[in-house]
Order: sequence, then C-alpha cells, then structure tokens
Amino acid sequence: MSQRAIGRCEACHSLTNETMLASRTALRRAFAASPATTIPAAFLAPAAALQHQQQQPRQFSSTPTRNSKLGRTPVSIPPGVKLAISEPKLKKDPTSYLKIYKRTVTVTGPLGELDLEIPPFLKIDYDVEGSTAVLSVEDSNIKEQSEMWGTTWAYLQRYIMGVSEGHTAILRLVGIGYRASVEQRGRLEEFPGQKFLCLKLGFTHPVEMGIPRGVKVTAASPTRILLESIDREEMMSFAGRVRKWRPPEPYKGKGVFIDDQTIKLKQKKIK
Repeated sequence: MSQRAIGRCEACHSLTNETMLASRTALRRAFAASPATTIPAAFLAPAAALQHQQQQPRQFSSTPTRNSKLGRTPVSIPPGVKLAISEPKLKKDPTSYLKIYKRTVTVTGPLGELDLEIPPFLKIDYDVEGSTAVLSVEDSNIKEQSEMWGTTWAYLQRYIMGVSEGHTAILRLVGIGYRASVEQRGRLEEFPGQKFLCLKLGFTHPVEMGIPRGVKVTAASPTRILLESIDREEMMSFAGRVRKWRPPEPYKGKGVFIDDQTIKLKQKKIK
C-alpha cells in the first residue's frame, strides 16, 4: 500500500473518532438541557442505560414482593385482656452474638401474664377504646421484616388466646400395658410443688418426667393425658418430649399420639 493510501486511511480514522466524540458531546448536552428527558434508549447511549440498571435494586425472585396478609390484619383484643408495650432495651439476640434493641409486649388476662419480645423495626398501634392492635413494619419489601411481621402477629394472637381462654392438648397412649399417672417426687423437684408425669411405656423401668412451670397435667384415664397452659409453646414442647419416648410406629400403630395425630399403617414384608 502506498504512503498516500495510508495517509488517507489515517485521516478517515481520525475524522470518524472526532465525529463520534462530537455526537456523544452533543447528546450529553441535549439531555442535560432537557430536565423532562429520562433515560435514553440503550442503542443511543449504552453507558447511560448501564448506569440506570446498576442503580435499580437487584431482585433474586421473579415473584413480586407483597405485604403480609396476616400482619396487616388488626388483632382483636377480648374484654379483660390488656397490652403494655415497654421502651426499647438493649438485649442479646439468641441466634447471634449481636446485641440489638428490642421492646417487650406484656399481655395480661384473666388466666395470667405473658411477655413477647418484638424486633425494633416492628411497631404496634394499640387502640384501647377500639380494643384492637395493628402491627406495621418500617419496610415491607425487606424479607426479614415481612416474615417477622406475620410471625409476630401469630404469636400475639396466640398469647391473647392463652391468657383469656388457655390452650389444651391431649396425649393418647396406644399400646399394651401403657399407663400414665401424675405423682410427687420430692427428691427430684426442681422448684417447690413440682409434680412428675410417670409413664409405663414397655421399658424395664418407669419414665419420670418433671412437669415444667406453668403447665398443668392431668391423667384423665390411664391412657389419656390432658395438658393445660397459657403458653402453648411450652406446653407443646413438653408434649413433644413425652412423645419422643415412644414415637408412633407404622406396623402395629403403637406409641404416644398428640391430639388427633394419626399414622398410616404398613404391611409387614413376608419372605
């Protein structure tokens, strides 16, 4: 290629660069002078479109975020039940080593009193005259706040029912020789007046379980155990520990059943 041809190519290349630079400069000036103009098309200004995409929060789910259906439902307060919300206090989070500010909601009723800790981003508007409580969060688009919104609503509803009506559960002992009784065991008491649930579940020794504070246990019959408490979580935790000694097995249907629990029986494999 001759020197003249090379010179022409270099001149055309420099002219093209100058033209593109002038076009971009004019485009920036036009957008700066027009406040009503938003983001240009991607094929006109790729850098501007990329910057706009980076400013938007990234969504890792294809489903849109929604408010909690339970959380936004007002909680009805029955007669005789009162709520008391304390000021935020610095407390240690049981799931981590961090200390965060939490408020305590005290639910008082005819049967007793329960305390519920709520996170700092959750707010409860208690209307004494209307006997309702409305829960709200700072930002419902944040997953943690949206989840705790409905969870706190369910806990508050459960606590209100516990101090006003109480919770009950029935344990059924199914098996030959299975028996239950409530007795005193002075040498094993963890607190004064504690009673023990004595179970005969086919072992060589009886099973003695201390009844936790706040849970009332009655042996209505040798194979029926009635649990009563205002704290459903503590009551069902104790029921689960009793059931753990003899979980229902699928071949003979023996074991400890909670409430209306059933199990599907299996057929033995005969060779």
